[in-house]
Formats: sequence, structure tokens, C-alpha cells
Amino acid sequence: MRLGYNLTLEQAQKLVMTPELQQAIQLLQFTSHELNEYLENEMETNPLLEVKTDAKEHENIDEIESKNEEIDWEEFLENYDDISYTVTAPRDRNEKEITYDNFITYSSSLKEHLLLQLNLNISNEIDKIIGELIIESIDQNGYLITSIESLAKDLKIPFERVEKVLLQIQTFDPIGIGARDLKECLMIQLRERKIKDENIYLVVENYLEDIAHNRLCKISKKLGIELKDVQDICDYIKTLEPKPGRCFSGDMEEVKYITPDITLRYLDGEYIIILNDNTAPRLNINRFYKGLMASSDDPNITEFITKKLNSAMWIIKSIEQRRMTIYNVVESILKFQSDFFEKGEKALKPLTLKDVADDIGVHESTVSRATNGKYMQTPRGLFELKYFFTSGVSSEKGSLSATSIKVMIRDMIEKEDSKKPLSDQKIADILKEKSISISRRTVAKYRDELDIPSSSKRRRY
Repeated sequence: MRLGYNLTLEQAQKLVMTPELQQAIQLLQFTSHELNEYLENEMETNPLLEVKTDAKEHENIDEIESKNEEIDWEEFLENYDDISYTVTAPRDRNEKEITYDNFITYSSSLKEHLLLQLNLNISNEIDKIIGELIIESIDQNGYLITSIESLAKDLKIPFERVEKVLLQIQTFDPIGIGARDLKECLMIQLRERKIKDENIYLVVENYLEDIAHNRLCKISKKLGIELKDVQDICDYIKTLEPKPGRCFSGDMEEVKYITPDITLRYLDGEYIIILNDNTAPRLNINRFYKGLMASSDDPNITEFITKKLNSAMWIIKSIEQRRMTIYNVVESILKFQSDFFEKGEKALKPLTLKDVADDIGVHESTVSRATNGKYMQTPRGLFELKYFFTSGVSSEKGSLSATSIKVMIRDMIEKEDSKKPLSDQKIADILKEKSISISRRTVAKYRDELDIPSSSKRRRY
């Protein structure tokens, strides 16, 4: 065996992830919120980047002022009221007009609502302090999460006095507030409604778990009352509010807003795809710094601006590429799922990332990044782009998406005889008669995903 050094040529293919390519991939997978945060940071560090605005804003002010003298303002004002003179973008007739009267600028939180009632109903200063501590111990659902014993110990006040203040708070709005558990919460509401039927109190006191599992026969035997009466009692109990505090949304951090990246409108017999500039703003190069680079003799200034210019140009290019990729993906989705936009969920077809990737000539990972966290406003509602990608089940009539099968299951359950609800096996058999072969376990899985209880819990007496 001979050892030595040799110089050879070899061809090989490999992908080198340059910083610019990594940046383009990152921008594509950003959500609209993440993208805007990223661009704000970039504009802070790169003076050459600016958000593109209407060209009219960049007109010379002196020129505008000189033109003002030539304008016939009387004629202008006459034409201003003429509706034919006003140029407006095409508008979807089915789209509801936004009126700012429907916006609420502020709504009080649960704690603020309770503290207001505390100050109106309790005058004793010590009892107010007790009440404030109790209210601070009530969670967002309206339940007291700290024991009376613990509160009394912290305040060094007798247990009985703390409990007396709690009972007073439990008369506040919303009814059921300050309860220590579900049973007490429902009892407070029953007493407030002045319910006289003792059996309702007995059911709440002893058989809430049986109600949850629809074991009404057991309750009927235990209380010695008709099964129909038990059903009526259960129906009434279900009208009570198990979480009295949830009607308040004063904590703004819990409110989530979604700004659609794309709007799909149906105009003159065709769908129009509109990309939202607020979620992917168009950028410009600042004219001042471009002029400074051309006129400056300082090499340091020229080097700095050149470096920032190259960075800005790449970001602008990446943003435009991002816009076009998202547009192409949405256009492809629209082509594959056209029946959905016409007929609804039942017409949703099986669709994979590969289908769209092959259609627009990109890699599957690109489609995945382009659909991640992106939302589209359509005439049928707001959907995440990933919603349109769903697995399928083969049938004699062709492939059906899992979503469309779930819709069929939901429709069957809505139309079932409540006294003889359909079992998962029965649903599977009915689907098989329609040439859709799925197992009982798959039906159970889809039913759970639809948040529909089992047939034993759906049965009514």
C-alpha cells in the first residue's frame, strides 16, 4: 500500500446558505406582525430604508403653492359633491361597511366592576379592605381561588367576618361571582332566581357528575321522579352560567386580533386577490442619502452608504419576492379549491403542499413557509392558509377531504333522533353506503375534533 498526497479535480453539488438567502427565507416565514417588527428595527439601523408613500407627497411644496393660485376653488368645491367626480375602488356588495360607532374604546374589567359595587354597597372601611382582598383573589372565570381561612389569617380578622363580606360580594353582578366551586356558583344563581323546586337543588348538590355523563336514569331512581322531569331539570341547569366572570374582557392582553395578509373578493364574476400592504409594506430608498452618496467626496461616507444601500436593496427584493410567492400560493389554492368558495366546506378537496409546490414550481418547504401564520379574508370568512391543506379519503366518487367528511358527520348528528342518537359505528355504516369507507375509530376521532360528545352523552329522554 502506497501513501501520498495527490491533487485531483472533483465536481460536487451543494447548497451554500448565504446570509442573504437566510434572510429571504426568514422574511418569507414571518407572520405579518413579525415582519413589521423586523422592518421597524431595520429602518432604525438603516437610514436608506423608508416606507413607500404616494408620489404626490414628495412634490415640491413651493410648486404646489404656486399652483394653488391657478385653481378655481369655486368650481372645485362644486365638483367635490358630485359623486361621479369621486374615484373609488371597486367594493364588494356583500362586504359590511365599517362604522366606528361599533367600536368600543374601553370596557371595564371584572375587578373594576366588582370594586365599583363594593364601594356602593359597603361603607365600613375594614369590610372594604376585606372585600378588596377577596376581589383580588377572584380569577377571570369569577371563582374565589383563595380560601376564606387563608384570607382571615392574612388580615388577622375573624373567619366569620370575612365570610360575611364574601356572602355580600356573592350578591353582586354577575350572579354567581365569588363562588368557591361550580356547585356553589350554580346554587347562588338558583337562589337568585328564587327557584322553589327542591329537586333542582338536590341535583346540583349531589349529581353534577352524573349530569356531565348523561346518567339521567340513575338520578331518576335516586330521587324517585320521572325521567322526563330529570331531563327538564338538567336542561334548566344547563341554562345557568358556569363561568360568570367570562363576560368581561377588560384584560386587553387576552384579546387577539388578526389582520388578514390577503383579501379575496368576488367582483364581476371572478375572484380578485388583494395583498394587504399593511402586512407587507412596500419600501423605498431614501432620496437624500442616494444624493449624498453621489455628491460626497468622503470615502468613509461613501463606503457606509454603499453598504447600507446594498442591504436595503436586498431587503426590498426579498419583500417583493415574498409578496409574489404568497400571491402565487394563494392563486394556486384558489385554483385547486374553487369549489369551496362556491359551495362551502363540503366541497373542500384534499390538497397537499406538494400539489401547490408542483403547480407554482417551488419546493414544498417554500409553500409551508408562505402559508405559516398567513390569513386570508374571503367571502366565506377568515381562514389561515393552512386550512386549505387537508388529507383525503378515497371513495367511488373520488377523493374527499377530511374536512368535508367532518361536515357530513356534523350534519348527520344535527339531524339525528335525539332519543336514539347515532353511534360512531352507525355513522361509519351510513358513510359506507355513500361509498366513503372509514372506520368507527376514525369517526370517533373526527367527532372529537368537532367537539361533539358521544352518543350516550347526546341522548335525550
